[in-house]
Amino acid sequence: MIDYLQNLDTQLFLFLNGFHNSFFDFLMFWISDRFIWIPLYLFLTFLLIKKYRKNAVWILLLVALMILVSDQLSVLIKNLVERPRPCHNSNISALVHLVNGKCGGSFGFVSSHAANSFAIAVFLIPFLTSYFRYFGWVIIFWAAVISYSRIYLGVHYPADILFGALLGVLLGYLFSMLYFKVFHNRFLKS
Repeated sequence: MIDYLQNLDTQLFLFLNGFHNSFFDFLMFWISDRFIWIPLYLFLTFLLIKKYRKNAVWILLLVALMILVSDQLSVLIKNLVERPRPCHNSNISALVHLVNGKCGGSFGFVSSHAANSFAIAVFLIPFLTSYFRYFGWVIIFWAAVISYSRIYLGVHYPADILFGALLGVLLGYLFSMLYFKVFHNRFLKS
């Protein structure tokens, strides 16, 4: 059964990774870059400070802690599972479309990009939906595009993305509940 699922994952990866052109090579490379999103992070920080004032410090500290946990947990899972990235899989590496020759570390399960972006997205939904009715949909779409870029770039299988996203969703939910159940209600009356 596991072989069947891995084969299905590989076939889906090759299908999705097979759709490429020079415009999307450029676009997906930059979408996947963590520094390109600094203006968005600054804008979201501004909105949090504007709405939550002094409590924004606690929210931002929780975001930092959550990203640390998400990133380190995803790396720990990679090192425990030791599933090679598609670009390091000798059986299919010749078929993988890589952008700028960047493959990343040896192992890919689970995707740290997916875990981190979905953690941020899910965490922020209850805080910022009041600014924009469709904020939840937009921020989840943002996380999904970043996650898909990793398949496009040839560095993650779809299962790496799916389980990374699930990890991120779980952590984002838990950390937002931590704020609302512990910090907000007990210590920081807004």
